[in-house]
Amino acid sequence: MTLIRDMPAAERPRERLEKYGAETLGTHELVAILFRTGTHDRSVLDVAAAVVADAGGAAGLREKTLAELAEKNGVGKAKAATLLAAIELGKRALRDDRGAPRIASAGDVFLLLRDEFAPLRQETTVALYLDAKLRLLAQRTLFVGSLNQSLVHPREVFKYAVKYSAYQVILAHNHPSGDPAPSPQDLDVTTRFRAIGELLGIRLADHVVIAGDRYVSIGELQKKDVKP
Repeated sequence: MTLIRDMPAAERPRERLEKYGAETLGTHELVAILFRTGTHDRSVLDVAAAVVADAGGAAGLREKTLAELAEKNGVGKAKAATLLAAIELGKRALRDDRGAPRIASAGDVFLLLRDEFAPLRQETTVALYLDAKLRLLAQRTLFVGSLNQSLVHPREVFKYAVKYSAYQVILAHNHPSGDPAPSPQDLDVTTRFRAIGELLGIRLADHVVIAGDRYVSIGELQKKDVKP
């Protein structure tokens, strides 16, 4: 076990952050700074690395609950609360200073999610909840894994629409393969969810597939397939 106090000063997370900036640190090093201490037999870097690995990376940390984090060896409620508070603060810092973004097109969805999706190696489905003026009310990560009807349940999408009093919903997911072309499952899910939304009075405005620097609007594709 390597303790931080035994590391050369130039390699310690806090010192490196001060000298080079937070963006140069690994995710586990940022978490280690928040945790501050490890256990009697594990350094804080080891504890932080285990937490990040269990979450599947930085994006996965957002989906962890306080209880899930607190049960990890060397974490506990205080460290878990500190980490969740930092994640929430980061979200607000990115959004509040420019107000609620307006999502009026698939291009807006792409710009909002491109950087978030870029490092992901699994398909991840996000729902964007909008008001009547197309302003973003909330964003929720709902599913991780290949998009198919056995994994995607409308309850998970529309319960949040009700919670946020959303006027409409936009689904978006990534294709780590780099090809944004929708799969048959993508098309089927979109059609099914649109019909369910109509029954509930909540419009599914679009379903956008993002792959690197490209994207496809399934809504636009399906409009073109509708015969006059």
